[in-house]
Amino acid sequence: MENKILHIIGAGLAGSEAAWQAAQRGIKVILHEMRPQNYSPAHKTDNFAELVCSNSLRSDDYEHNAVGLMHEEMRRAGSLIMHCADATKVPAGGALAVDRVAFAQMVTDKIKSHPLIEIVHEEITTLPDENFGDVIIATGPLTSDKLAHDILEFVDNQSLSFFDAIAPVVYKDSIDFSKAWYQSRYDKGDKLDYINCPLSREQYYAFVNELKNGEKVEFHEWEDVHYFEGCLPIEVMAERGDETLTFGPMKPIGLTNPHSTEKPYAVVQLRQDNKEDTLRNMVGFQTKLKYGEQQRIFRMIPGLENAEFARLGGIHKNTFIKSPILLDKYLRLKKRPNIRFAGQITGCEGYIESACVGYMAGYFAAMQLLEKTPVLPPRNTAFGSMLNHLIDDTNIEDFQPMNINFGIFPTISGERTANGKFRKIKGMDRKKAYSERALTEINQWINEIK
Repeated sequence: MENKILHIIGAGLAGSEAAWQAAQRGIKVILHEMRPQNYSPAHKTDNFAELVCSNSLRSDDYEHNAVGLMHEEMRRAGSLIMHCADATKVPAGGALAVDRVAFAQMVTDKIKSHPLIEIVHEEITTLPDENFGDVIIATGPLTSDKLAHDILEFVDNQSLSFFDAIAPVVYKDSIDFSKAWYQSRYDKGDKLDYINCPLSREQYYAFVNELKNGEKVEFHEWEDVHYFEGCLPIEVMAERGDETLTFGPMKPIGLTNPHSTEKPYAVVQLRQDNKEDTLRNMVGFQTKLKYGEQQRIFRMIPGLENAEFARLGGIHKNTFIKSPILLDKYLRLKKRPNIRFAGQITGCEGYIESACVGYMAGYFAAMQLLEKTPVLPPRNTAFGSMLNHLIDDTNIEDFQPMNINFGIFPTISGERTANGKFRKIKGMDRKKAYSERALTEINQWINEIK
């Protein structure tokens, strides 16, 4: 066993999960992390699994939501990331949000205290060769320039990129509660989960106008700018139409302003960002506005006139590879099978999706180092559907990052009717059917891999 060593490059969500899963199966892991010697444009701390964007892992409803289903599958499979998320969660209605500092610290402590995991703080600048041994590259969408360039050359330019944005965080004690109020949409969860700031029609249109005309971060001429549709900057959404935001992050439905009988035309929600509830994240307000413009424009929002910002929004370039062309069913690089890829660099999108792919990469690598054949997760599960997107996506030429969603699951038939045909399952019943099928099959898979 002493010769069974797995190198993992990157201690983000995917790398930390991969390291944990391999070590739990008796594999010696050397985890390479470039911080604190070098930082990506978005990272601010030395902790592993730092959440650089939102503090939310999104919906935790495993009966009707594919993200919640992935949470539940990961919990049952013994995920480190889910264990730490559950232990550091903060109120967020039906979502799973965490205290980002406590979460990253807990992941770091768990990894550092594992007897089979060794941490090496260094930047890997080239793609490891065959002599390096078994490797998982989990450097994320913010892979350092030198390593990203070397990967790009090796995979014959089968690498892509898009731009992602970060939302601002506000000190809660700077919010004016004579205008703002506590309420979760449709009163789901605890009433303190969200703080709401209302805008009248006139205030909303003035705000949208400033969003569209505010000074923004300039891109280089050679940068071909593509945004991930699931995380568009707030001003880009505004540019798509003046009413767009009222159907997106600023929709007023499910909320009642206790300070006025007038129904708000739009609402800005702020979600708890840390366990002490001293910080609030502006939900859906990721932005590429310059710092001074962010403060000026966001203080136009009623209740945020005197807002103090613990963190302003920003934008960064995310890199991913064309996994369906480059990787095999065990996430190995076809041209160099001692190397696996995991996390967002593979073309999954989202915190839990990244950790899920890290879980699979760590498990696959451990089994093959133990000279055993890995058991692939069932196609009908969130695990299996995410893997299928990465290795068998049919839209290869336009391959794009993907969150887990029921659209990438195999279809499910309804009950057989009297004429022998199947009744189509719709709406919430359909989603529940997908989830029930997935959880039945994931339990069987977990029993096999244990």
